[in-house]
Amino acid sequence: MSRLWLCFVVVFPMLAGLFAPLVYRKKQEFFRAYLGISVLLNSVLVWLLLFHRPEAGITLFYFTGNLTIAFELDGLGCVFAGLVSFLWPLATLYSFEYMAKEEHEDIFFLFYTMTYGVTLGIALADNFLTMYCFYELLTLVTVPLVMHTLTREAILASRKYLCYSIGGAAFAFIGMIFIILYGSTTDFVLGGVLEPGKIGGKENILLLVYIFTFLGFGVKAAICPFNSWLPQAGVAPTPVTALLHAVAVVKSGAFAAMRVTYYSFGTEFLRGSFAQHFLMVIVMFTILYGCSMALKETHLKRRLAYSTISNLSYILFGVVIMTPLGLGAALTHMVCHAFMKICSFFCAGAIMHQTGRHYIHELDGFARRMPRVFAIFTVSAVALMGAPGLCGFISKWNLAAAAIDSGNVLAWFGIGCLLASALLTAMYMLTIVVRGYFPGEGFDYDSIADVKDPNFRMLLPLLIFAAAMFLLGIHSQPFVDLFMRVAQGSF
Repeated sequence: MSRLWLCFVVVFPMLAGLFAPLVYRKKQEFFRAYLGISVLLNSVLVWLLLFHRPEAGITLFYFTGNLTIAFELDGLGCVFAGLVSFLWPLATLYSFEYMAKEEHEDIFFLFYTMTYGVTLGIALADNFLTMYCFYELLTLVTVPLVMHTLTREAILASRKYLCYSIGGAAFAFIGMIFIILYGSTTDFVLGGVLEPGKIGGKENILLLVYIFTFLGFGVKAAICPFNSWLPQAGVAPTPVTALLHAVAVVKSGAFAAMRVTYYSFGTEFLRGSFAQHFLMVIVMFTILYGCSMALKETHLKRRLAYSTISNLSYILFGVVIMTPLGLGAALTHMVCHAFMKICSFFCAGAIMHQTGRHYIHELDGFARRMPRVFAIFTVSAVALMGAPGLCGFISKWNLAAAAIDSGNVLAWFGIGCLLASALLTAMYMLTIVVRGYFPGEGFDYDSIADVKDPNFRMLLPLLIFAAAMFLLGIHSQPFVDLFMRVAQGSF
């Protein structure tokens, strides 16, 4: 396919979102058809690009020196773009039903659809500057989504999210400057771009800058101690929090961490350094912190938010192992977690949409009244635990295998963190499931007589996500092989 399509799939959703308020003045059915077709068409084009990848990228703007805004589709970008383009149409379908009861639906879908294009801009970025610009733009288009309800809690949450994101981007900007000064190019090249002749005697400074850069991008991946924005962002409508916690924002942070580690600074320079050890300790702590906080949280969406904090650092753990096997495992968990977490959030959103109940102690007996939603939620809960036969087991197994293979003693402690996290995950997820199925003797089901499953626009995405978790669990080898080829640079 022509390389012009690389630009088109980024720009088209952004333009479609901008025109959404104008189309909203028409009939609601026309508005939904316009958005649904626009998003689905763009996803089809993305997948055509994945199967007919252009041999070269495209440059949109030239700045001074070798600084450009350019797009190219490499192996790592294929994984992220494919994930985003698969999930977005399903999330949009779900959103049609969820937002039907909300105000300012046109403004919501304006930014929601634009976010699709911006996220693809990160996935297809050919160099550090392009990724950084779209990373900043992602903040600007998602802040209005977080504050959509305009309640005091939403405004405070969006303010914190904005401050954290801008602060993180400032740290990431430092890394970009040093790559410009000490790298041969700002393009993403597997193995890194630092020039040995330039960095002589400045190794420790560059390692410190790498830590700043990793943590800067890690803000969106909710790494400790920059994660408090994520649970607060749960005040946003569920379609927003699902994409914040499963796809667009948090995965962009993890994706950027992969880029700077493997494609800018390079693992040969970083492996065995104090920077690797420091960041590995941080991500292992975050894994345990997220699970511990989830266990004590009683609000359904906030519990899932803390679970996200933990699972994102699973991905970052694979990144800081700094081997091809580690990157392959990180990609595996990035994809598997996206399906597990968007499914669990959408199940939570369906419960809240149908009943208006937000706390776990209010869910007693719901499994009898919402059998489909709770069955699918149970699948996602068991997958997050890492039970064999589902995708969570495959990704966690690969992370543990990568840690052992690395020969890094500190990484071996990470396996203990994974095991402890699995136990805590079972406790905080199964608590919800058990309450739904076994409310206790003498429970009055008439008290929840108004509770029922949602319609097909909510259920269809949930069923697809559940099927994907099974498929990735029982037929994972083709996907794992693909991720390993990406990590080795052969795809």
